[in-house]
Amino acid sequence: MRAYRLLAHSLTRMLKTAVVRLPILVLLCLPVSVVPAAAQKPVDVELVLAIDVSGSVDPDEAKLQRNGYVQALLNPKVQEAIRGGPFGRISATYVEWAGESHQHTVVGWTELSDPASVERFAASVAEAPMMTEQWTSISAVIDFAVPLFGNNGFEGTRRVIDISGDGENNRGRPVEEARDAAVARGITINGLPILNDRPNPWGGAAPNDLEAYYRDHVIGGPGAFLVPARDFDAFADAILSKLLLEVSGVQPGGRGPDFAAR
Repeated sequence: MRAYRLLAHSLTRMLKTAVVRLPILVLLCLPVSVVPAAAQKPVDVELVLAIDVSGSVDPDEAKLQRNGYVQALLNPKVQEAIRGGPFGRISATYVEWAGESHQHTVVGWTELSDPASVERFAASVAEAPMMTEQWTSISAVIDFAVPLFGNNGFEGTRRVIDISGDGENNRGRPVEEARDAAVARGITINGLPILNDRPNPWGGAAPNDLEAYYRDHVIGGPGAFLVPARDFDAFADAILSKLLLEVSGVQPGGRGPDFAAR
C-alpha cells in the first residue's frame, strides 16, 4: 500500500508540473484537490534501530553493540545496498531502550544516501553519551517506536523496527499485544537476539531459548525475520547481515541456520 502511495506521489508531482503551464483562467476552474499537500520525502525504508541497554547489558557489552552498528553502517556493502534501492536512500533513527520508562532517541530521523550522510549518522551514534537502566520492556520500545513513523519527514515503501536485546520482556504489557498493534499498522518488526548463558547482575537466570522467544513473541509483519548473535562478540557480524537484508528488502530464506523468518 505504501508503495502505491509513493507512486501516487510521483504522479501528483507530474500533475503539478502540468498544472503550472495551464492558463490562469483554467487554473481558477480546477478543484482545490489538485494542489497537493506538502509530501514527505520518499525513501526505500524507514528504519528504527532499537538497541537494548537494560541492566543485563554491562558497559562493555553496550559498547560492543554501539560499535557493531557503527561498523555495519560504515561497511561499503551496506552503503552500496542503500544506493541500490529504487530511491537510492533510506531514513533511520537510533533508539536505546530498557524498562517501561526508558526509551531514548540517540539520533533522530536522518536521510542516509551518500557516504557522507552515513558517516555523519554513524559518528553521531558513536559520540553520544551512553546510559543504561534496569528491566527489559520490549513492548514499551515497540509502543515508543510506532509513533516515530508519523510526520517524520519521510515516506518509506517499508517501515521496520529492528530490535536487538539479550533478554525477554519482563515489564510492561505483553509483548505480543504491542507487536500485533504495530503489525496492524503495516510495520514489520525484525529481531536480533543476543544469546548468552550468563545470569543477569541481579542473579536472574539467562533465558532458556531467546532465539525461539524472539521468533514466537517479538518479530512480526511482512517479511519479518531474526538474525541471532551467538554472543556479544558476534554482534557486529550479525548486525551487518541484518542491516544488509533490511536495507535491500531481500528475504533471508535459504541463507542458512543463522537466519530465521516468521
